[in-house]
Amino acid sequence: MFTQELADKIKQAVDSSDRQFWTAELHLQIIKYANEMKTLTGKEFCEQLGIPCSYGTEFSKMKKIADRLIQAGLDVSKI
Repeated sequence: MFTQELADKIKQAVDSSDRQFWTAELHLQIIKYANEMKTLTGKEFCEQLGIPCSYGTEFSKMKKIADRLIQAGLDVSKI
């Protein structure tokens, strides 16, 4: 379940990353917490984080590949 606490964790991780890696960190955070955000739309995600809604597409892409990455052995706890 996507909570404000989770949104704050993601925002903190993204905001503390080097500016040139901001989008990459956003991708990693979406993959890391994809399971908790299964029912969330890209628009809702962007609104919750206060980022441009154009990142909704990135959100959808990363959610779609998260399951495949996990099945391939990705340990999201290491992200």
